[in-house]
Amino acid sequence: MSELRKHPPSPAQVNKGCTIDKPFNLSKGKKRAFEEAPSTYVPIAQQVEAFHKRTPNRYHLRSRKDQNLLPCRPATKISRDPQTPVLKTKSRVRLVTCKSTAELEAEELERLQQYKFKARELDPRIFENGPILPKKRPVKPPTQPIGFDLEIEKRIQDRESKKKSEDEHFEFHSRPCPTKILEDVVGVPEKKVIPATVPKSPVFSLKNRIRVPTKEDEEEDKPAVIRAQPVLHYGVPYKPIIPETRNVEVCPFSFDTRDRERQLQEEKKIKEMQKGEVPKFKALPLPHFGTINLPEKKVKNVTQAEPFSLETDKRGAYKAEMWKQQLEEELKQQKEAACFKAGPNNVIFQEPFLPKKEKKPVAENLSGSLVQEPFQLATEKRAKEQQELEKKMAEVEAWKTQHLEEIRQQEEMQQKEELARLRNELVHKANPIRKYSAVEVKSSEVPLTVPVSPKFSTRFQ
Repeated sequence: MSELRKHPPSPAQVNKGCTIDKPFNLSKGKKRAFEEAPSTYVPIAQQVEAFHKRTPNRYHLRSRKDQNLLPCRPATKISRDPQTPVLKTKSRVRLVTCKSTAELEAEELERLQQYKFKARELDPRIFENGPILPKKRPVKPPTQPIGFDLEIEKRIQDRESKKKSEDEHFEFHSRPCPTKILEDVVGVPEKKVIPATVPKSPVFSLKNRIRVPTKEDEEEDKPAVIRAQPVLHYGVPYKPIIPETRNVEVCPFSFDTRDRERQLQEEKKIKEMQKGEVPKFKALPLPHFGTINLPEKKVKNVTQAEPFSLETDKRGAYKAEMWKQQLEEELKQQKEAACFKAGPNNVIFQEPFLPKKEKKPVAENLSGSLVQEPFQLATEKRAKEQQELEKKMAEVEAWKTQHLEEIRQQEEMQQKEELARLRNELVHKANPIRKYSAVEVKSSEVPLTVPVSPKFSTRFQ
């Protein structure tokens, strides 16, 4: 133990020898090189056990309490027989209610044994006319191929018909010139005489307060229609309309007299105050401090509490009354139902029930033999449904073709109208000769500018 606890010699005291050169391993990376795995397989349990054995006992920690308290146990192992654990799940197991496959198969065998085959009586018609077979279904005629009615062929035919119509020679026919243009002026409206404007005094106050609106005012409120001035006749000189001089009459405002009257009244009051005597100052006597007169104390009455009259209380009382009435009605109905009153015995006088015999059709020739009832095959039902479906499809196709035909006719009509409009637009229509007003050059009335020398110095300011 003493040798193991000895420390190794310090590196300073060790005699260092000569340095040994080692070649640089530049090809390897800086990552840590792991040890290569052993060729032979070693399980993990053995590796862990070897790792624990490698560490000496002095590095294992031991608690002194365990060493003092726990008694030493013998190292001998006791061999025991294995026993199944008593689990609580056995007591919680539910009873199996579903049946097993063996039980289900046994039930099916019992059902099959109970079933007994009952043969039908032989039909004697088999020996007379051969076997009774169902009627053969009528054979449908084979489908006949019909050629496709494509839209491309229709379009090609339309194009060929259009080309033929366009190839026709078009000749231009001019219209005769109207003679009215040579006789007199045509297209120029007559000159309208505009009435002179009537002057009116301005209205400063609101119209609704002073005067009643007239028909003229209503006409003025309407939006003015802007109309172009008529074109002057060619050769007539331009005569401007000179506005007449207006003299506006000055009228006083309605509140001018009222303000003057107020001012005169105020001046009169001021003069009266000046003429009157000046009031003299009179001091009040001193109060007597011997007796103190305090004001009476006002005692307020105590507020008396009154119950609140809430809407919820009213609604609750109304509901309680309604509930009491309903209870009383229910009690009355129960009492009436409890009183048993026997009705009259009408069963004695009625006729007794007699079962009726079932009337089944019996064959005339065969006595006691079963009659074959009519039946309907599913193929017949499907054939009827197929016929109805084909009818509907045919109706839909007919409607589609009719709709397409209508659309085609509308397009043809639109194209014809467009061609007619374009031909009308191509026809030349001469415009009338325009007449403009003569331009009169007048001399300017602005006086000539008088040149003034600039005053750059500040002596004359």
